[in-house]
Amino acid sequence: MQTVTFFYILFALVLSLSVAFFQYYYKVKNKLKVTIILFVLKTLSLFLLILLLINPVIEKVVIENEKPIVSILVDNSKSISFFKEAKNVSDIVYNVKNNNALRDKFSINEFTFGKNLQVLDSLSFLENETNIATAIKGITELHKEKIAPIILITDGNQTIGAAYEFLNSKHPIYPIIVGDTTKYVDLKITQLNVNKYSYIQNKFPVEVLLNYEGNETVKTQFSIFSQGKTIFRENVTFSSDKKSTTITANLTSTKEGLHYYTASIRKINNEKNTKNNTKNFSVEVIDEQTKVLILSSVLHPDVGALKKSIESNKQRSVDVFLIDKFLNQISDYQLIIIYQVNDKFNSIISQLKESKSNYLLISGSNSDWNFINKQKLGFTKNAINQTEKYGAIYNDSFLTFLQEDIGFNNFPPLKDKFGEILISKEHQILLYQNINGIQTTQPLLVNFDVDNQKSAVLFGEGIWKWRASSFLTTNSFEEFDRFTGSLVQFLASNKKRARLVMNVENSYPANSTINISAFYTDKNYQFDARVALELSIRSKETNEVIKIPFSLINNSYQVAIENLPSGNYSYDVEVLDQKINKSGRFKITEYQIEEQFTSANLNKLQQLATKTGGKLFYKNQIDDLTNELLDNKSFYTVQKSSVKQQNLIDWKWVLFFVITLLTVEWFVRKYHGKV
Repeated sequence: MQTVTFFYILFALVLSLSVAFFQYYYKVKNKLKVTIILFVLKTLSLFLLILLLINPVIEKVVIENEKPIVSILVDNSKSISFFKEAKNVSDIVYNVKNNNALRDKFSINEFTFGKNLQVLDSLSFLENETNIATAIKGITELHKEKIAPIILITDGNQTIGAAYEFLNSKHPIYPIIVGDTTKYVDLKITQLNVNKYSYIQNKFPVEVLLNYEGNETVKTQFSIFSQGKTIFRENVTFSSDKKSTTITANLTSTKEGLHYYTASIRKINNEKNTKNNTKNFSVEVIDEQTKVLILSSVLHPDVGALKKSIESNKQRSVDVFLIDKFLNQISDYQLIIIYQVNDKFNSIISQLKESKSNYLLISGSNSDWNFINKQKLGFTKNAINQTEKYGAIYNDSFLTFLQEDIGFNNFPPLKDKFGEILISKEHQILLYQNINGIQTTQPLLVNFDVDNQKSAVLFGEGIWKWRASSFLTTNSFEEFDRFTGSLVQFLASNKKRARLVMNVENSYPANSTINISAFYTDKNYQFDARVALELSIRSKETNEVIKIPFSLINNSYQVAIENLPSGNYSYDVEVLDQKINKSGRFKITEYQIEEQFTSANLNKLQQLATKTGGKLFYKNQIDDLTNELLDNKSFYTVQKSSVKQQNLIDWKWVLFFVITLLTVEWFVRKYHGKV
């Protein structure tokens, strides 16, 4: 008890005596025989009442025994049932946790893991992924300051996560290996790389990494199939010296749409697991054949630079004409670029207006702004007969299409006639003007999308210098050509920009989590978080429909779907209360990542046990594991002392006693006529 508390108690006693004395003895002439009893009752009741307010505590030293902790980590993934070890694993867990000797020495905790670590509730062996590293890290963090050996029951085959055999753990790990430890010959497709998209009549590469487990020389064949037909075939040979090979197949996309393919390596003799011999993939073929026309009033390096940049995409072709010599129809082209416009373009501009053809206008020192202003194109320039140089300032708020800053601010300035630009229709500015180091709000590159006609204006000549400058900086024309490509793709397309954009893969592995995200914008193409989105998924095999609402996470709508069986599905995403939706399809393949292993990974588990100071055991060595844990003197009970504070009084009884004393005092006073 603290000294201050002791003085508080002493003060309470003095105060109680004083109050009782003042009430029953101070200047009291006729004292009763029971006055002394009343004095005692009053003193006790007041003292106990004040004592309740003080609530004194005493410190007590408590000694506790803390047992070492054994954590049982159980692999709950599908690979356990694939190896037909589910019953063995359940028996091992039961025998360990119900061993009386272990329970006397250790506190036993049980956990399961697949993709994540969880407290053991029940064993299902249905987890689609295995992350041994995350499970070990979680237990290590949970018991980092304690004596806590880990029993790891697994086949050692990890599908995601860091390499667990190199983990640093303060706690010794005792793996119990389950599954077939016999090494079988096996061929498998380890990795397949392919672009999700291709253009029609283009070749697209498919890169496949093949691996072999075995020591004999074997010959087999790798093939790619589409709609039951073999479209690629190559013979391959493996040996003890050649365990892997990479095959690149260049396939041709001949038809627009989504196409599914199957890559397969033929089975060899004595191969036990053939499920990892096949992988499915898909490619969406896009028809983006674009013809671009450049009409110019002058010969200029810009024209050649634009032609080379646009034609860097093989799906685009460019025809160049001087305006005097053009006799064709603009309807043959998806995009018209009019360069240095003057009155000779009168007929072309009339056709552009009438047909609502998409165009890019580039002005410069030879442009006739008096003529352009009369055309009522939605912009005018109060130009004078004097030129000015305009640098570029990138607008990071530009939303019409995705365009990153490729160093526009450092490009050489463009040249155009000086004057104020006025814009009278809805527009988006990609580049602002920089005049002699001063940033303005005047546009340098602006685009329009009004009345089903797309257009853009570049206020300045000399874009060939931009392409050259980009090459000097990056040693490639690629960045600049991507910029012109994005601009041409926007202008050449007659499709309206979608306000609802989906992120959905064409195919998913069986039993994987299917994550679908959506991005929805308002009419100004700003992200809109006020709406509700609903996903409908229909199975083409059973015609069953599942409806799931999206959740708003950061700046996108997201949904996660699990346990869909293999097959073909169509989906429809609807913005509720609005006539906006998006449809598509995807496929769930038969590929099971947890069934791609032929045997348990003995080497990695042995390495983990050695590195952490533990020991590897087989499923029939549970008694040996028990003896190892019981005989290990580094696993001992720790005796810890702690100081705990305990109330000196029980307030309920004291309060009852106070009420009793006050009641007795009142009755005594009442009996003697003092109330």
